[in-house]
Amino acid sequence: MKRLWLLFAQTVTVLVAAYFVALTLKPEWLDRGRVQPGSTGSISIIEAPSAPPGTPAPGSLNGAVRKAAPAVVSINTSTAVRGPLRNDPWFRFFFGDQAGQQQQSGLGSGVIMSPEGYVLTNNHVVEGADQIEVVLQDARRATAKVIGTDPESDLAVLKIDLDKLPVMALGNSDQLLVGDQVLAIGNPFGVGQTVTSGIVSALGRNQLGINTFENFIQTDAAINPGNSGGALTDINGNLMGINTAIYSRSGGSMGIGFAIPVSTAKQVMESIVKNGQVVRGWIGVEAGELTPELVQTFGIKAAEGAIVTGVFNGGPAASAGIRPGDVITQVGGQPVRTVSELLTRIAALAPGEAAPFALDRRGEPVQTSVTPAQRPRPRAQQQR
Repeated sequence: MKRLWLLFAQTVTVLVAAYFVALTLKPEWLDRGRVQPGSTGSISIIEAPSAPPGTPAPGSLNGAVRKAAPAVVSINTSTAVRGPLRNDPWFRFFFGDQAGQQQQSGLGSGVIMSPEGYVLTNNHVVEGADQIEVVLQDARRATAKVIGTDPESDLAVLKIDLDKLPVMALGNSDQLLVGDQVLAIGNPFGVGQTVTSGIVSALGRNQLGINTFENFIQTDAAINPGNSGGALTDINGNLMGINTAIYSRSGGSMGIGFAIPVSTAKQVMESIVKNGQVVRGWIGVEAGELTPELVQTFGIKAAEGAIVTGVFNGGPAASAGIRPGDVITQVGGQPVRTVSELLTRIAALAPGEAAPFALDRRGEPVQTSVTPAQRPRPRAQQQR
């Protein structure tokens, strides 16, 4: 029994000695895995497993950005603002032709649409500019040439001469649904390329007084000054629209932005590249919205359509027998519900090619064929 107590005492002595040695030389061994309240010593920190560098986080839209962003460019413009005496010959004699001129600069965005260097942007970004410079995401710069503009849709086509250009992949804006996620890419306020995200808030917005032809995608993705002409893409990085305007009381984004659908932008660009301008149909009518009062006055049975209030003498509509009071319900087999839709349908017709029109004439259905002419250049009061 005495030997057992002796062995126990020796063991305890060794353990206590080892404890004091560890406490003196390696105190972290004793504190590992233990955090004491109020302690000022070491603590244990649990870190998440690290992913390889450049790996997107779950749910990230980085893939869409990497696909689309290189094809979105910044557009810098400059315009010479001339003083009131610039046409005075004595002023020019003493001070030269450049006297009284100041440079006014502007900022916007654009989208590279083809390897040949065609860039799509808004007309208001480049309108009246004397010089236009395009800056790519990789910092390359090029002077741009204006191929053509279309003020009625607020679109313009530029061309730059650079090699190995990134090109935007086009999506199908006709398949967009309210609630779909979208990205807006551009150069707001000149701070550099910026990406914002949101959803499609509404489709087919018109009668906003922005353009003659309006069929906007509305989004809450932040669009600010400088974003005009930039890209609205889906979450796969495909182009869905050209960012054009915002509703704002402050000058900045308030969650209501508008983009021109890529289906419209593509048609405008192809027409400008091919013809130097956009070729649209025109039949020579003035039209108004269908109201209950007009329905009662003219005995109209159609529930939807645009009522003809005037017909241009000698125009295509007059030659086809269309009269004031007729309600146009279909153009080329496509339904017409509003004046804006009528304008869009007629503009899409090819000049010189006959198209079927469906009318309501005092409650009676009428079918006729109209051969549209080319839409005249915009005027202050433009007939449709």
